[in-house]
Amino acid sequence: MMIWNGFLEALKGLWMDSGFTQLAWQNYVMIAVACILLYLAIKKQYEPLLLLPIAFGMLLVNLYPAIMGAPSTELIECSAYEAAHQGQVINYAVTTMNGVSYYNVPTYGGLLYYLYQGVKLGIYPPLIFLGIGCMTDFGPLIANPKSFILGAAAQIGIFITFIGAILLGFTPAQSGAIGIIGGADGPTAIYVTSKLAPELLGPIAVAAYSYMALVPIIQPPIMKLLTTKKERSVVMGQLRPVSKLEKIIFPIIVVIICAIVLPSAAPLIGMLMLGNLFKESGVVERINKTAQNELMNIITIFLGVTVGATATGTVFLQWKTLGIVGLGLLAFCMGTACGVLFGKIMYKVTGGKVNPLIGSAGVSAVPMAARVANKVGQQENPGNFLLMHAMGPNVAGVIGSAVAAGVLLSVLG
Repeated sequence: MMIWNGFLEALKGLWMDSGFTQLAWQNYVMIAVACILLYLAIKKQYEPLLLLPIAFGMLLVNLYPAIMGAPSTELIECSAYEAAHQGQVINYAVTTMNGVSYYNVPTYGGLLYYLYQGVKLGIYPPLIFLGIGCMTDFGPLIANPKSFILGAAAQIGIFITFIGAILLGFTPAQSGAIGIIGGADGPTAIYVTSKLAPELLGPIAVAAYSYMALVPIIQPPIMKLLTTKKERSVVMGQLRPVSKLEKIIFPIIVVIICAIVLPSAAPLIGMLMLGNLFKESGVVERINKTAQNELMNIITIFLGVTVGATATGTVFLQWKTLGIVGLGLLAFCMGTACGVLFGKIMYKVTGGKVNPLIGSAGVSAVPMAARVANKVGQQENPGNFLLMHAMGPNVAGVIGSAVAAGVLLSVLG
């Protein structure tokens, strides 16, 4: 009989400890959302390197919320604790209540809580930028400095959305974090949000990376709506060759100017340019390969899983979250539109030598936005190759989004 009662108590304990008794309906909804995102990452291959770990982190935290639990302390009566740990030196703080003394015994946090500190402390995004710098060729931007204008124009969507978010009742800090989605730069969005509005990190990160993944779907209709067939058919001349000396000097000059004018952008810009200097100097090949491969891959895993783990059901399923997703889409669309419109201005000013489509690549979804510009251009003129021309605004957009982040942090941080 005692064995049977013990068996029943064990079953009861398993049931009470299971997710069936601890999960809310919001968790089950987010589990379904995570599965959809996993489908998009694996089957449709929408930004799988980041969308897959983000979706799995979201799945994991909604199945087992304690995996993101913060460390705390547990009050244990001193006499009982000392009896269980005879001979050990005990250095815990003591709390006395109703004449009874208790030790403040610390408990450990969940696995992802500790990995998340790299996001919270602003470590992972700059390291991602280091890897991006190692893989980026600034040659097209150096060869055509006018691309900076298009990269800057695409950031206008950030500030338009910032104003819209304030009008909808978000705080200035939250509005800045929401607006940065328009830069189509996941690491920058995470970096700014972790500083300005960490409570919104889950929905903002998911929105930012989702829109980056949907660049081939979102951008073409906007590009075609704002341009004529004649403008989309413009064939641009070949870019001039860029010397090795120019490529080495460029990152040094950029980081000096940005760090002096806008110190808040220095962590992102500095790591981006350091990575690029690794690449272009040609003297640290081993470090360059490590930064763009092993280090980049490790940080991508940690960043993706922990950011996804912030999207718990109770936090994510709110009307405010739907507003963030909608505003993020507005920011991205406005960034694309502003880039194309400035491209049209350059088309007029240069007498038809600039294809306005390359302005859409001013958002910093590298290199996907440049590929989309090239694809849309070839649909009108199969002999038109805009990829290298679009890479100029594209890498300018990476710098532009980091500068915009610095502005928001300086004003709102």
